[in-house]
Amino acid sequence: MMPALRLQGCRSLHLNEDNGRFVLLALLIILYLLCGAAVFSAIERPSELRAHGRWNGTLHNFSETFNISLQDLNSFLREYEAAIAAGIRADALRPRWDFTGAFYFVGTVVSTIGFGMTTPVTVAGKVFLIFYGLVGCAATILFFNLFLERIITLLAVVMKAVRERRIRNSGLLPPGIRHDFSAYSIPGWKPSVYHVMLILGLSAITISCCASAMYTPVEGWAYLDSLYFCFVTFSTIGFGDFVSSQSADYEYQSLYRVANFFFMLMGVCCIYSLFNVISIVIKQVLNWILEKMSCLFCQRCNKAHTFLGRRNAIRPGSKGRQSRIGHPPDSEGPCDSDTEGRRLSGEMISMKDLAASNKVSLAIMQKQLSESANGYPRTVCGSSRHNGFSGGVGALGIMNNRLAETSNSR
Repeated sequence: MMPALRLQGCRSLHLNEDNGRFVLLALLIILYLLCGAAVFSAIERPSELRAHGRWNGTLHNFSETFNISLQDLNSFLREYEAAIAAGIRADALRPRWDFTGAFYFVGTVVSTIGFGMTTPVTVAGKVFLIFYGLVGCAATILFFNLFLERIITLLAVVMKAVRERRIRNSGLLPPGIRHDFSAYSIPGWKPSVYHVMLILGLSAITISCCASAMYTPVEGWAYLDSLYFCFVTFSTIGFGDFVSSQSADYEYQSLYRVANFFFMLMGVCCIYSLFNVISIVIKQVLNWILEKMSCLFCQRCNKAHTFLGRRNAIRPGSKGRQSRIGHPPDSEGPCDSDTEGRRLSGEMISMKDLAASNKVSLAIMQKQLSESANGYPRTVCGSSRHNGFSGGVGALGIMNNRLAETSNSR
């Protein structure tokens, strides 16, 4: 009796796995923010103090030289700041609200870049921006998710073709696959999420380097500043300290604006896709941390958890346990593909396995990679199809799976 009560009390100490992952991620993000604030404060604060000192000295010298009071001078500077906010500069700039300038502005709105160089100042413009941005940002995020799905499909097909060619050259490819690649899959092979992350990372670096090579001579920036602008823009941070295509006149102006639009579009899509893939690896690390933290206060929980199961994850060796209790590991039910994808979204592995192999199943991503490479769609169970919640990659896929589970439970 006592062990049962003890075990029940121990289980009550544990958070739900999803809630535990959420709390752990929130704490790590807060720690990450504190560390980032400390680093940037140590790096940038001295420069800020020196700039304030130089500016105060300049104001006093100007005031004494031209016999202007500091109060009048500060009033003039406030007027100048208001002019800057309206888009007025000492150097000639392109019009902010002609059609091409407005198109550049709405592009920064729907992509959530938001440089801040151009902002609406009328009440009608601000009200229209609220509704316009609501629909535009949602549609653009959907576009990014669909772009990621097609990138995954393309990479999976290329990686599978390279794998098949390598096995064919070694003479190990079965005869059936040698003649018809679409009808068979390579036994025991799945594309690696790490390979996808590496390819997306190299693509983002290549696009950034090419774009920086264009911005440096055209905008007159240093190459490092151009790389900095590319990351800030492609990641949709959009500080606004560097903004491209703002001068009134460029050599080959039309060509430059087209190239600028192309680099921004491809860069944002690649960085967004890379962020989604990195988030899978971060979730994997969080799962591993939760596994190590789960039984710090009770030794009995290790044995108990092997029979409790987890709604959104499987542990190494779970297939063996399923086969021992009467469920064949390779059998597929009508909803196996969809439910297995949800279990794999939080799959737990040991750190040894994580470091030893680049073909560890990390999430729904690998299942979709494999299915895309083999040329057939993921099987969706009848209830999910009926409810309309299925498919998707990254945040969109997680949300669809959650909606499907909620709808099925009702």
